[in-house]
Amino acid sequence: MVGEAIDFYYLLIENYKKLKLSEEELATLFIIEHYISQGNPMITADLLSLKMTMPVKDIDKVLANLLKKHMIDYINENNKMVTTLKPLKEILYREFEISLKEENLLKNNKNNEEKITNIYKQFQEYLKRNLTPIEISRIREWFSIGYSEHIILEALKEAISKNKKSLRSVDKILLNWSCREDVEKEGHTLMDENYRKNIDELIKIAKTPWVDSVKDEQKNK
Repeated sequence: MVGEAIDFYYLLIENYKKLKLSEEELATLFIIEHYISQGNPMITADLLSLKMTMPVKDIDKVLANLLKKHMIDYINENNKMVTTLKPLKEILYREFEISLKEENLLKNNKNNEEKITNIYKQFQEYLKRNLTPIEISRIREWFSIGYSEHIILEALKEAISKNKKSLRSVDKILLNWSCREDVEKEGHTLMDENYRKNIDELIKIAKTPWVDSVKDEQKNK
């Protein structure tokens, strides 16, 4: 997993409040990880007390709570009981991957909003007026279905060159371009790959000779 490349202590500090761990549990987990890294397979309250100020009975309670919260586990390894933080690490790595995806999503959304804002600005400059709420909604729709910022603005310029200053004209141009079979030859990238695959599938279905198939079925009956 991606999270395994990130420091365990960093992930634990960043997430221990979210995991509802106390400071005593946090300190105990740190020392358990330290002992395991030093080659101590079985971590007991007595062993932890050598590096902690807490009484052994209190450390025992912390260990019981950590086990109950599925932060630590005791497993049989080569016929010996050992302490492992694998359950905790799996949680931390999963949280890291989720936060990374959320961060990338926010970044992409921010970039998209910047592109859409630029499209609004360009339309207003070319049309020499403010856009209506309906026009703004239409531009967002173009962008959401896969038209790139470049292509939308190119369609606008095409409409202006024909003295057609309406979003309906731009809409028709975008539709015509998306249907042209030589789009790729001209170097345009109208839509993202996923949307293009969906369009190609729809075109394939639309070209299927359903009428002929029905006639053939009737002949065979």
